[in-house]
Amino acid sequence: MGKYCLECNGKIIGRSEKKYCSDYCRNTYNNKLNKDNKNLIRNINNRLRKNYRILEELNPDGKTKTTKSRLLDKGFDFEYITNTYTTKKGTTYFFLYDIGYLPLDNDFYMLVRRER
Repeated sequence: MGKYCLECNGKIIGRSEKKYCSDYCRNTYNNKLNKDNKNLIRNINNRLRKNYRILEELNPDGKTKTTKSRLLDKGFDFEYITNTYTTKKGTTYFFLYDIGYLPLDNDFYMLVRRER
């Protein structure tokens, strides 16, 4: 009794523990299996990358002020961050990796960069 490929159902020749007849079938099978998860992760990573680039562009010197409308005009999405940092005084900074922002009064934002 022979074993058959999980992707193409072709006969497998070789080691007894093989599940696929070729690398192509193995990759195709795993890509189909993870398709939905990969699209979600890809979309989130793309949004985080775009937000990061916007903050990086607006904050070349490591600390500056900007407005909410300027961030929104460039396509910034406030729903996507990587982490928050709350100071001892209770002030919360929102970060995308090493670049963050602090909401101020009148729709202004302080942009900061963490020391590397």
